[in-house]
Amino acid sequence: MRSILIKDTTREEREEIIRKALYGSCGSDCEFCSGCDNRGGGRIEAIYQPYIDGLKEISEINAEYRAPFVR
Repeated sequence: MRSILIKDTTREEREEIIRKALYGSCGSDCEFCSGCDNRGGGRIEAIYQPYIDGLKEISEINAEYRAPFVR
């Protein structure tokens, strides 16, 4: 399996990783869909923009998102 770490990927590869992960999970292209809205609303792919921009790893973003729900 190929690494998805920021240091091992280009921006274009990170965009593709997120696109495949999100769109592949339900089979929809997310257009006009609110089924996965993040807390507070908004489009789910916006959560992963810091990863695409090379600022945070996916694991960091997922941990931050889960934090309010985990005791």
